[in-house]
Amino acid sequence: MTDFGQSRQRFKELKCCVIIPTYNNERTLEKVLRGVLQYTPDVIVVNDGSTDHSAEILQEIATLCVITIPKNKGKGYALRLGFHHAYKQGFRYAITIDSDGQHYPEDILSFLDKIEEKPDSVIIGARNMKHETVPGASSFGHKFSIFWFRIETGLKVPDIQSGYRLYPLEKMERMRFMGRRYEFEVEVLVKLAWKDVNIDAVPVRVYYAPKGERISHFRKVHDFSRVSIANTLLVFAAFLWVNPFRFVKALRKTSIRKFMNDYVINSGDSNMKIAVSVSTGVLIGVIPIWGFQMLVAFGVAYLLKLNKFVAVAASNISIPPMLPLILFLSYITGGFIVGYNKHVQHYSSGISLQWVEENLVQYLVGSLVFGILAALVLGTITYFLLRIFRKPRITEVNSSTGKQS
Repeated sequence: MTDFGQSRQRFKELKCCVIIPTYNNERTLEKVLRGVLQYTPDVIVVNDGSTDHSAEILQEIATLCVITIPKNKGKGYALRLGFHHAYKQGFRYAITIDSDGQHYPEDILSFLDKIEEKPDSVIIGARNMKHETVPGASSFGHKFSIFWFRIETGLKVPDIQSGYRLYPLEKMERMRFMGRRYEFEVEVLVKLAWKDVNIDAVPVRVYYAPKGERISHFRKVHDFSRVSIANTLLVFAAFLWVNPFRFVKALRKTSIRKFMNDYVINSGDSNMKIAVSVSTGVLIGVIPIWGFQMLVAFGVAYLLKLNKFVAVAASNISIPPMLPLILFLSYITGGFIVGYNKHVQHYSSGISLQWVEENLVQYLVGSLVFGILAALVLGTITYFLLRIFRKPRITEVNSSTGKQS
């Protein structure tokens, strides 16, 4: 039997509150509230422009903290408002639970158990999506979201779409988000993962009402499109910005000096092979295959039996601080080759299909030529630096056996 007094004390000690966003869920709202209030009095309800009797229900429970949004702006907006308010009130964590009756308040203590074990983590309430009552659309969206989350972060988690979660508020306060509706719940997890916040899960039960009684404000076409667009933007951000920076950060953690010693100075490869590896990585880093440079560099180095680590490191020449310069020099180089424009374009004359075609060709040709030139120059510099600073490999002959050592 649950000791509700003890659970309230645990919530207080952990500085944890519960946030419930709601929009036109008058049939289930009160039951969810009464269930949660047994465990903690610190409940923040964000009424996101409800037009039913939700406001009257909320007025009947005096202990609630209610934030009212006059016009519906979306679940993501409501959650962000609730998080900010909770943080300002001094809470460290917030558990979110939907007001549609799908979640069981009794599972709330599992989140406290997990956060005591792993402080400052995100805890997701993972649903059993193999249950026979789970709608087909929900099952598809579940698999869809897990796939894209792994592409964006490299992490495999059991549930992305569950609204039953625990968030570390301090980690999120200074972050910037775009999503205002359901796409926010994807965006916030991805960005927290990029900040190296631990993401864990606890099993929770889920109740799907019979089809005729089920209330869902998820618009299959509109909201699914918003989620898809958010995933597309997050994938591009991961490949073009986040992953290159994380690669550089990883090098910094192990120290660039250690990398140079292990894979360059003390490598068993010849000076020429290392120089060619640098050239290969630079060429791949300059040509416009953003997001796939490291993968392609590794594959090419493997096929050509080059130094894979050096090639991958060199392919990161196109990290964000260098990217504008590389784009500019590629474009200018292309102008000298194809003869279209040798100077930066002015857009006052308007943009036509011919303009797009000419400038795209100029850039693509220029990126290839500039990539080759940069590869030759940096590869040559690398070779001569290795000749100067790298200790020559001395072959010793064992006089007794005549074998090399």
